[in-house]
Amino acid sequence: MTISRRQLAAAALLASGVSALASSPAFAESADAAAVAEAVASLTKAMLAADKAKLESLVADQLSYGHSSGTLQDKTVFVDVIVSKKTIYKSIELTNQTIAVAGNDAIVRHAWASESGTGDGKWNVSKIGVLQVWQKQGGSWKLLARQAFKV
Repeated sequence: MTISRRQLAAAALLASGVSALASSPAFAESADAAAVAEAVASLTKAMLAADKAKLESLVADQLSYGHSSGTLQDKTVFVDVIVSKKTIYKSIELTNQTIAVAGNDAIVRHAWASESGTGDGKWNVSKIGVLQVWQKQGGSWKLLARQAFKV
């Protein structure tokens, strides 16, 4: 198969356009938004599984985790409450999620519906709104702050 100069020039132009697109801020923001969405999903799975290693890897050391009741937790308490099964999550469903990336920070908002309990067989249903702040630290997105509110 022979390649003409026109075909070669068209291929070069296409390759340079793809390269420019991949390095554009909009593409980077879109890739970051997808990575943040993945981190949010991973955090939800880790909470359901009470996975200590995964929780610790997804949460910043400086975490401020606010509940709709007004209770505040730092990273140590947040992870301990889940891993020690003081709170057991039977289900967590996040809907209406939006993600806005601003440099190395991302703002995530969603509706949260969950069933949780303390292991006594009684389940509490929560339907709240949540604001999360994620920060890129060392190339990974970490939950820096979370505040839940009653809707």
